[in-house]
Amino acid sequence: MNEENTLLDRIIFNPVLCENWKYIMEGAAYHLASFFLLLGYMGGSGTFGAIYIFVLLSIGFLCSAVWGWLNACGLDIVIWNVLLFLICLFQLAHLIYQLRKDTFSEEFDLLYKQICQPLQVPLQTYKEIIKCCDEQVLPLAKDQTYAVEGKTSIDRLSFLLSGRVKVSQDGQFLHYVFPYQFLDSPEWESLRPSEEGTFQATLTAEIDSYFITWQREKLYLLLAKEHYIARLFSVLLGYDISEKLYALNEKLFAKFGLQFDIRLPSLYHVLGPASDTEVEKNACDIIYLDFSNVFNNIPIAFCLTNKLNVG
Repeated sequence: MNEENTLLDRIIFNPVLCENWKYIMEGAAYHLASFFLLLGYMGGSGTFGAIYIFVLLSIGFLCSAVWGWLNACGLDIVIWNVLLFLICLFQLAHLIYQLRKDTFSEEFDLLYKQICQPLQVPLQTYKEIIKCCDEQVLPLAKDQTYAVEGKTSIDRLSFLLSGRVKVSQDGQFLHYVFPYQFLDSPEWESLRPSEEGTFQATLTAEIDSYFITWQREKLYLLLAKEHYIARLFSVLLGYDISEKLYALNEKLFAKFGLQFDIRLPSLYHVLGPASDTEVEKNACDIIYLDFSNVFNNIPIAFCLTNKLNVG
């Protein structure tokens, strides 16, 4: 205790000033070490910022160890700087391992940057999402059919990565599905987890396309387990359906050419088999629906499905 008080007294209250300053500059290794340490402590945040910091710190501590060995001739200086150098190397190796572990294929990396990164979705959450689709990118050749109306069962949810898919009903064109849009969001929203159903439209690739798909049962289990992912899919699906409605809304007021995406469950009863007069009358009943109204920046198309939580 007395020794500690004496040391504290010497440092703070009665500091001992250096009487004989050295006017000889230290070796180049010392100044090089100080330079790298200065640059290292100016590093940024994030994984790459941490890599930058530990690379420069490791070089700085190594230079300090060389200086302690060649110029200062102090064993304690060498030991401490070598120890700090090894710690920086270990941390650097850990960061590189984590970076490689979180590396995705080109398609999934681009998907994250286009869709999930703007929404600040954590990488760990994104990994769970793509793990649910088995991290597989599936091809859809030109003129190949993804689904046939009235025949293909709704047992999956797919997302288009590249290409273009045409949606038609009774041979009549409805709209296109473009990259980074769901192929079958209306079908997904039209059924409860316990229900079964078939497509009400035909989806055909116009050019060579690629997509990812989640099996229905497997995705439902993930959504039930992870509420954040369920919320994310709810927003993405609702936005996707509204985009499809807006695409069809351009044709809504065409004379005697009213076309609806009958895959939307709330419009299905309006678009059942009927005469042209009845179709026109039913269309007029809903023509005044204002799809441009927005609630919390989310189109009113969400309300048509009565399934999405947009609060």
